[in-house]
Amino acid sequence: MSRPAADDYELVYAERLWSLIPALYRDEDGREPEPGVLRAFVDAVAADLAVARRSVDRLGEDAFVESADGWALPYLGDLVATRLVSALNPRGRRVDVAKTIHYRRRKGTPRVLEELTADISGWDGVVVEHFRRLGRHRHGLDPAPDPLRGRVTGTRPGGWADLRSARGAELAGGAFDEYHHTPDVRRHRGVRGRHGVPKLAVHLFRLPAWPLLQVTPGPGPDANARTIDPSGRDVPLFQRRDRPLDFELWRSAREWEVVGPMRCRTLGDADFVVTDEVVATLEATVALPAAAAADLRRLNGVRFDGERRLRIGVASLPPASASAILGAATWRALLAAALAPDCGKAALLPASLHLETGPGTSIERERIAAGDLSAWSTPTTGVRVVVDPERGRARFLGVPPAAGLVVSHHVGFPGPIGAGPWDRSAALEPPDATIAGGGAIAAGAILADGVARVGDSLSYTGIPDEAAAVRLVLQAADRHRPYVRLGADWVIDSGANTESVAEIDGIWLGAGAAPVALVLRGDFERVTLRHSTLDPGGADALGGALAPVALVVEGAVELLELDHAICGPIRVAAGAAVERVLVRDSIVHATGQAIDAPRSELDAARTTVIGRVDCARLVASELLAAGRVDVIDVERGCFRFSAALRGSRLPRPYESHALESTAGLFTSLRFGDPGYTQLAHDVTGPLARAAEDTSEIGAWSSLRTPIRFDGLRAKVDEYAPFGLVPFYVFDT
Repeated sequence: MSRPAADDYELVYAERLWSLIPALYRDEDGREPEPGVLRAFVDAVAADLAVARRSVDRLGEDAFVESADGWALPYLGDLVATRLVSALNPRGRRVDVAKTIHYRRRKGTPRVLEELTADISGWDGVVVEHFRRLGRHRHGLDPAPDPLRGRVTGTRPGGWADLRSARGAELAGGAFDEYHHTPDVRRHRGVRGRHGVPKLAVHLFRLPAWPLLQVTPGPGPDANARTIDPSGRDVPLFQRRDRPLDFELWRSAREWEVVGPMRCRTLGDADFVVTDEVVATLEATVALPAAAAADLRRLNGVRFDGERRLRIGVASLPPASASAILGAATWRALLAAALAPDCGKAALLPASLHLETGPGTSIERERIAAGDLSAWSTPTTGVRVVVDPERGRARFLGVPPAAGLVVSHHVGFPGPIGAGPWDRSAALEPPDATIAGGGAIAAGAILADGVARVGDSLSYTGIPDEAAAVRLVLQAADRHRPYVRLGADWVIDSGANTESVAEIDGIWLGAGAAPVALVLRGDFERVTLRHSTLDPGGADALGGALAPVALVVEGAVELLELDHAICGPIRVAAGAAVERVLVRDSIVHATGQAIDAPRSELDAARTTVIGRVDCARLVASELLAAGRVDVIDVERGCFRFSAALRGSRLPRPYESHALESTAGLFTSLRFGDPGYTQLAHDVTGPLARAAEDTSEIGAWSSLRTPIRFDGLRAKVDEYAPFGLVPFYVFDT
């Protein structure tokens, strides 16, 4: 979001123009029945002069693509004769112009196609030349095989796989498939027609990985079990992008280097290499005897696939040396020092997942193992904690973890909607009070007239009611996501005050099994939920119910505003009044009635609503309503570039669609899943590009996914090797 210039040109030119007007007219302007008309005209002219002055000042900057304004990019693009991508993809357009010559020098290589994927679309991508995945005899002119490829399945280049490897089957069909296939000459469609000489697959990882720092994990079935998610849900962990930024050092990506769901197999991928430096470290830290050190050096340069094989290798040494090395302290030090940097465990711990039992007390990665915790049990021994990244669960072995346990990890989500680790610095105000440390929020911590800030991402229990709100602002610190579990309704009452204001920014309000609500009483001029989440409910990892947190209005509210928010059901109680409900870039999700405001005007843009909607008037643009919408006053309002369930009562629609069913429309409707309310990638037809700018409709319209995809396809076609047929696979 662009910020206003801080040059005060408007004020300078307004004062200069005002001083040139005779004092007689300035005086008369203040005496008119509607004073200030002349001054307003001068201010308008001054604003245009400021724009012209800034344009003149930036003429030098517009000669450089890094600093040029958007209008100058097509002119710079003409100088290098590039085919510009859409202006609705400003980042991709600027990078395209800046790197056109760079791309042309590397045209026809897989490396430039992966670089284009990141530059034009902003997504991570892996390019696969499928002729390299055909079963065939290896030729002497073939490049040397990747030493790390085929480790999971034991597949030799061009050879057939050992199908007894269950872990290898998980990779089949993806960007890191280790199997080799017979040619398939059919036209590509789904999984058909992928494997052929001219086929070029571009695997796209669209979901970003957002970092969450020092989160309080949720409860499990016993004292040793935890869910990484503070609400107690199963939420898959993501791995951050870890590819080299310098594309001059390009090579095929490893599985742990791209943004995507963290697999149990990848987290458990641990290779060990003994070197002279490793032996020297053991001699210095655990006083390894000289004889044992000399024997251990016999294993120099050998790469051991997993801890078990390393143990077998050490056990093959003379008994005295093996006994000394396999001692608990020495063995743990060896695991820490010999872990190869180019394996999944070394890359993911602690960069993508970090556990701390207390402030500054981390659990060493050699004491963390990956495992299947679907039944909350594990046969693993000899470690401190077992993590199931695909479910977001952890089980501690031995002593239960301390109360100060926190986890830093990454989650996948399409964009900055709801409470999360987004950049919200532009909207934050200086705090008058700070809340930190987790636990119960004390009475008086949230100010009736002031700004209270939660300074961390820990979990809290309950919020005291407010009986005399004037301007109540509760906000999370920038890039933090505190979780507050409500045990009862949270009531914000203005009391005797009128025209009060309430703002909630960056907070996640959740519930247990009993339904709770954020209740608004009294008289409010404005109530705003910005980048906040009122939990829409679901189920926890134990199968128990998580009730939704409703937003209930029991007083008078002039403007109820949801800005980049996720909300459970919205209800206006009998006798209450909400003049206008303004929803922007948000998600409203309920099992039945999502918005029940039969006397209110609903103004919704770029919004997804799951459930029924009742309102007096409707102004909708890019609204995706996966439910019936009933509007009382259909003579006023509009329903443009939107969609609702067939049978809805709507104002006269314009370029809109009637949904026969919502089955298969979304990637997921389970809150907590990475693709929550994301339009499924196989949705085709007009609905896939139903927005005014030909993007998708709904909460994720502003991401402009179809537009970025169009730009990527155009550039891949331009720079792909001659004769190859590119196709696209959405891995996330």
